[in-house]
Amino acid sequence: MTATDLPAVAGLHADAREVLARMPAADDGQRALRDRFVAHLDAHPDGVLRSCRPDHVTASTVVLSPDASRVLLTLHAKAGRWFQLGGHVEPADETLVGAARREAVEESGLEVVLDPVPVHLDEHAVPFCGPGGDAHHLDVRFVAVAPEGARHAVSDESLDVRWWPVDDLPNPDLAETVALAVARVRAG
Repeated sequence: MTATDLPAVAGLHADAREVLARMPAADDGQRALRDRFVAHLDAHPDGVLRSCRPDHVTASTVVLSPDASRVLLTLHAKAGRWFQLGGHVEPADETLVGAARREAVEESGLEVVLDPVPVHLDEHAVPFCGPGGDAHHLDVRFVAVAPEGARHAVSDESLDVRWWPVDDLPNPDLAETVALAVARVRAG
């Protein structure tokens, strides 16, 4: 991305910063991540795009069954692990929640409506993300409930997409995120 491309993502950048600044933090760890993500955006006009190195904001969605007993996960082709649906923000995205929704629809085929308030933040290294292998995703996670009876699909980005019981996850790193998503949905 060049300096001349920055005006195209200025609205998206401003939206991401506002969403993060207003996000209520569940605990001190989430508060520290929220402050780090906001500081990242303050320092990087391109901070929402994968071209920002080494850190960039990503958007994902925890998709729950209508009764919040199951979560839809994707077996990521590059990582070989189960994750929530999500990925990179694109210059055409207008909002952060829109980017998370786009990724969820692309990866699952489900039409979902997201809670516009993030449910969880996570920072993690992504050695397979671009040249150099030094990328860090600053992942903003939203929650959605799948429509009753909806059938999901498997995208080209995934090896598999499947429902998992929220209390028997194939990736223990998702436990906190899924627990917060379930609590949010059950609280209404």
